[in-house]
Amino acid sequence: MENNDKQALDYISNNPLRSSKEIHEGSNLEVGYATLKRILSRLHENNYLDIEGRGRATKYKISLAYFITKPIDTDEYFKQEIDDREIKEKFDLELIPNVLSQIELFTQEELQKLEKLQNRYEQKIKSLSNSQYQRELERLAIDLSWKSSQIEGNTYSLLETERLLKEQVTAEGKNKDEATMLLNHKDAIDFIIENSDYIDLVEIRRIEDIHSILIKDLGVDRNIRTRSVGITGTNYKPLDNEYQIREALQHTCNLVNSKKKVFEKSLLLLVLLSYIQAFNDGNKRTARIVSNASLINNKHCPISFRTIDSIEYKKAMLLFYEQNNISAIKNIFIDQFEFAVKTYF
Repeated sequence: MENNDKQALDYISNNPLRSSKEIHEGSNLEVGYATLKRILSRLHENNYLDIEGRGRATKYKISLAYFITKPIDTDEYFKQEIDDREIKEKFDLELIPNVLSQIELFTQEELQKLEKLQNRYEQKIKSLSNSQYQRELERLAIDLSWKSSQIEGNTYSLLETERLLKEQVTAEGKNKDEATMLLNHKDAIDFIIENSDYIDLVEIRRIEDIHSILIKDLGVDRNIRTRSVGITGTNYKPLDNEYQIREALQHTCNLVNSKKKVFEKSLLLLVLLSYIQAFNDGNKRTARIVSNASLINNKHCPISFRTIDSIEYKKAMLLFYEQNNISAIKNIFIDQFEFAVKTYF
């Protein structure tokens, strides 16, 4: 974010419902009035500002979306030790039904970029035969199985993963659970590809079904957890009441089903299924697969997450847990969608 944008937002945050003239005079921005008007227009287009009134009576205030989507430097944020960070320690019961339901997560510029990439994907697959398309899907599925497992601590290399999934050959020196995790990922991806309309309507039972595939033979309880869980690296505490967890999941389903934009649906599933932590284990794995299921259901390019650094991914999720800020994971989503379109098919 440019410094002038930040300065304008800081002023409006402390002085809501001011006119452009009042903002120009009071903010000490060293720009002309016409430039300030362009800044305000851009901030409004990016969903950072709301407007009240019209014409000369137009007033500006910080939007709900600003606190959810404003850019935050994760490296700077995590310079503070875990106990020194000021965070939202408890699950925000209002976030899903009453905040995220009112805002748009992507700016117009971001949506235009994603739609342009999607159009490129659609043009690319038109030139592929069915067998060529299936081979590319297989390649992406192997990459996604590997990276999603690696994020969770799996030590298989990409080449070892490919051999396991194609030839059923386990790597030397690895434990059985690592191979099982990878094989389960491939089964889950195959399931959402073969049943592409499975989450056309997002429902709790369908999310549970995908989770069950991912944790098969790993000694993890199926279905919604009935005890509290902790998350390494943060003081954020997810809900510990089974009924509240189920309610939060239902709010998520309702929210995603109400959204029209495919990219919002997919991003919300990626973030919120991780935030709720509905299961004893496998939450982020489930989120990545269900997020991709939404893309596939809507004939969009799926995402492998292959080039994302595992630590950066975890930081992005912790930022959402602690601040309910989606900027870092949204940037990852956009970058990885671009990578997928350019790399596969």
